[in-house]
Amino acid sequence: MRYFIHLSYCGTKYHGWQRQLNGITVQEELERCMGVMLRREIEVLGCGRTDAGVHAKDFYAHFDIDELPYDAEDFVHKLNRFLPSEIAVHRIFQVAETLHARFDAQYREYEYLISFRKDPFAIERAYSYSLPLNVEKMKEAAALLPSFQNFECFSKVNTDVAHFLCEVHLAVFEESENGLVFRIRANRFLRNMVRAIVGTLMEVGKGNVSMEEFKNIIDSRDRGRAGISVPAHALYLSKVKYNF
Repeated sequence: MRYFIHLSYCGTKYHGWQRQLNGITVQEELERCMGVMLRREIEVLGCGRTDAGVHAKDFYAHFDIDELPYDAEDFVHKLNRFLPSEIAVHRIFQVAETLHARFDAQYREYEYLISFRKDPFAIERAYSYSLPLNVEKMKEAAALLPSFQNFECFSKVNTDVAHFLCEVHLAVFEESENGLVFRIRANRFLRNMVRAIVGTLMEVGKGNVSMEEFKNIIDSRDRGRAGISVPAHALYLSKVKYNF
């Protein structure tokens, strides 16, 4: 039987979701705790990767087991007692055996938080930037993103992917009480893509990149022409959509 896990996590102390040799990850911790409870090795496959330090408000994963030896709600309660405080499981539910957490996601949505004032309570939750930005120009540039398909210029170099095509459905800046929230939705994301997009949009806001230059950067497919990647600690996977 296949089960989906709905969870969220604070990624500050983790080297991303996916298991690695050089640091502790969310996948590793989840599999370890589930293995203790179920008394067997468990492989949990996530809906995607998040980089080191990135958070997830909405994350799904799946695992297979012949029979879950707990009531699902009871299992969630017990599992949360085992898991570190930075990881929370919200729900575990059975799905069709063909449903895949990664490949059957219809879209994913990320948020990036920019704070215009120093906030000691958001030091690991938002990117603090206090210099002037032309927010209207940033909004205008962001609105151009859905008209493009190839986002190689925002991808980490030497990435093992078949192609750099993404369908961006939404890319907007929303003004908050203390700064900005950049929200982007797409069918898939490349490694480092959101952070590189935000870094480049901030160059537009600083007046260093014109609207025409922003379009030319995307058309160039050259990572070296785009802006720097903004820090990971302000990035959140905020929504993953399925047909259930």
